[in-house]
Amino acid sequence: MKQILIITDGCSNVGVSPVMAAAQALQEGITVNVAGVIDYGTIGELGSTEIQEIAKAGGGFSQIVGTKHLAQTMQMMTRKTVVQTIQQAVNRELTHILGEGGARHIGELPPAKRAQVVEVMDELTETSALEIALLIDASASMKPKLPAVEDSIRDLLLSLQSRSGPSRISVFHFPGGRMGEDAVMDMGWTSELSQVKSIFGRLRMKGATPTGPAILQVIDYYRYVTLGEQKDMVESYGKGEGMLGDYVV
Repeated sequence: MKQILIITDGCSNVGVSPVMAAAQALQEGITVNVAGVIDYGTIGELGSTEIQEIAKAGGGFSQIVGTKHLAQTMQMMTRKTVVQTIQQAVNRELTHILGEGGARHIGELPPAKRAQVVEVMDELTETSALEIALLIDASASMKPKLPAVEDSIRDLLLSLQSRSGPSRISVFHFPGGRMGEDAVMDMGWTSELSQVKSIFGRLRMKGATPTGPAILQVIDYYRYVTLGEQKDMVESYGKGEGMLGDYVV
């Protein structure tokens, strides 16, 4: 399962619409969640609306949150997205196996069968392969919030390490620092907590916020994962689908 988790405190003002970019991510099987970070004042009506629209277009969740609760929010969004993705897969499989005249979603199953499916869903929530690309707004107004963001990344990795399934994250910030880059990768795919160290220590904070182009760059990163890694992810997910089929039938 693939996710992009955007952490931002304002509106995009450069390049393609982030809502359109999030919709493209969803088409490619990547869910987009957005955490709007504030520690004083308000994020503004325009920024709040954009955050909600990005998450809606990306099939994910959004929440306005203070820095003190950022880590908890990131973990919550991650888990809710996994559960939502699994439930959608279950409902699709129910329709496929039972046909139009049968149950179309979990709630329509008989109690005993529903309990079996829910048990499998819970197991898949913990065992399915998970990749989360964190996309951090590094515009000027985010500078005082970055220490809290770094702490939240460490907490998220700790929570992922408690899962029994393979999990890893990568970290990007936007805008990039040189050559007009929309986004820069700060940390490639890792599941090791030791890799998270002073990620943002040398950033040059800028005023522009190219959220849409940055999302597209992360999509490209997902596209060009090595063939070996793609095979591992497909095999892991395929095993999960087989389990669902066994229980639903």
